[in-house]
Amino acid sequence: MTIEFAVAADACGHNPAATLFHSLSDPTRLSIVKRMAGGEVRVSDLTGELGLAQSTVSAHVACLRECGLVEGRVQGRSVYYSLSRPELMNMLAQAEILLAATGNAVSLCPNYGTGSAGASLTEENSR
Repeated sequence: MTIEFAVAADACGHNPAATLFHSLSDPTRLSIVKRMAGGEVRVSDLTGELGLAQSTVSAHVACLRECGLVEGRVQGRSVYYSLSRPELMNMLAQAEILLAATGNAVSLCPNYGTGSAGASLTEENSR
């Protein structure tokens, strides 16, 4: 089976599909997306819920916004963020099914799983 992505790599060789998955590879950004699945949220709400600094949460929300996954709505002095694409939740639901089917195989991945150098870097970056 061949999977053809609708958007080919750009002139610099960047693969949009890889970029999409990379934007969701950070545990904090994934938590933010899952929280937004329940409705709009402000950065200050996320700060309290995630126990992270405002600047950290803002940077993660900005990353998601720049990838086109999140949008903001200004109301007074607040910005309420929400998912811009409901398809994202469908994709994450399918990922949950895949994870259930593969069991611990993903966690044991030598490149990105628990205990790998990649996992250690991701944990450090989310702090």
